[in-house]
Amino acid sequence: MSIRWDDTSARAVACGERANRRRRCTARIVPGSAVEQARNCHVGKPHVALCNMQYRIILHSVPVFKPVFLLSEEKFRLRSKTNHQANCSKDSHKRICCCIQKRYTGVYTGWPVCRRRRKDGIVMKKFKVGVVGATGMVGQRFITLLVNHPWFELTTLAASARSAGKRYEDAVGGRWLMQTPMPEQVKDMIVLDASHVEEVASQVDFVFCAVNMKKDEIKALEEAYAKAECPVVSNNSAHRFTPDVPMVVPEINAEHIEIIPAQRRRLGTKRGFIAVKSNCSLQSYVPALHPLRGYGITKCLVCTYQAISGAGKTFETFPDILDNVIPYIGGEEEKSEQEPLKLWGRIEGDRILPADGPSFTAQCLRVPVSDGHMGAVFVSFERKPTQEEILAAWAGFRGPAQELELPSAPKQFLHYFTENDRPQPKLDRMLENGMAVSIGRLRPDTQYDYKFVCLSHNTLRGAAGGAVLLAELLAKKDYLD
Repeated sequence: MSIRWDDTSARAVACGERANRRRRCTARIVPGSAVEQARNCHVGKPHVALCNMQYRIILHSVPVFKPVFLLSEEKFRLRSKTNHQANCSKDSHKRICCCIQKRYTGVYTGWPVCRRRRKDGIVMKKFKVGVVGATGMVGQRFITLLVNHPWFELTTLAASARSAGKRYEDAVGGRWLMQTPMPEQVKDMIVLDASHVEEVASQVDFVFCAVNMKKDEIKALEEAYAKAECPVVSNNSAHRFTPDVPMVVPEINAEHIEIIPAQRRRLGTKRGFIAVKSNCSLQSYVPALHPLRGYGITKCLVCTYQAISGAGKTFETFPDILDNVIPYIGGEEEKSEQEPLKLWGRIEGDRILPADGPSFTAQCLRVPVSDGHMGAVFVSFERKPTQEEILAAWAGFRGPAQELELPSAPKQFLHYFTENDRPQPKLDRMLENGMAVSIGRLRPDTQYDYKFVCLSHNTLRGAAGGAVLLAELLAKKDYLD
């Protein structure tokens, strides 16, 4: 399909006869197509009128999973908010059209954004979001991911009492650890005290939590936010083994969020809850193992080589790591052995029961790499697959995050490299914006059936990015409404 028009404007959103005179489209509308449905949807509706060319541009340039916002001129504007909501409730209208939003059109007409949620799960508003623990490395990463997010609007930053009351730029000082500059829109935001739960919760729809505190203090703080009817999406480990708290990798166990109603009953909340992401080291090897579970994984040995950003460090702040490897990371081996079983567990009643197997054993080392956790994996099966079957399973795997087309989800979750010297952190950690998993060197082993190596970005897929992806899943499934 080719679309051509005779003006050079990049904004194909103006409507009505004037736009039709300025632009010409020779493309034919296929009967029964989405374009025809969109056109027919607006026949006789005064609030939106687009030429056929504009329908095609919008439907083919904006991913279908995102809201498609159609802009009208003055004479076609909404007659009333009530009329708009009535039109939005019609099935034919819901199939293609949403309301007007600056994010997608670049122009705002002054009419309010419809806050209905369509039955297909498309988010119809931006959620106001806070970051608790905003001054640390993971908190900074959250900020870089949220400033231009299509569904989430960063409105609140919270940290410790020593940072409270300061401009964010002043609170961070010289400790900005991201490779990109601090976003201008957060520099002048006043940091709130994270312990003032009601104050923070009153300003947001939900929070991301990335605080650096003792585990029991984190548990209490996150439950306080949840009981204040403020959902918490946590990067912390404190609640990972709370039986009714879902620990979710959206490609692997998205169904575990269905435990949230049981958690709300325990907490006595109508809206508040806690959901967590798994440990950063798991994000390299568990996704690679997951598509192979049908062959009956019996045992797995993994050695992880973990970047210094996982400890919140840079080479400037961690000089001891230069020309060195540290063969111990407190608590990492236990997490690496136990958390996969909760990810592969099942909901039974008001709790998530971990899977009975396979057995895991892990060794975790800190290595002189800025970002990117690598795992060397050895695995055995009840029914040993061929190498071709393993490669096909990886290539064909699509999880719920891909099926739902969540904004942060990689198009291809698992990437296999045929080169013997790949993947490498420096070359491959930013694959698909740091949200994909890289795999290489699949080959038979003398003690196990197979061995391979895998890599993920520990502060994107493994930390803030994974939490944002989890929040997108929760939004899509109505848990944040």
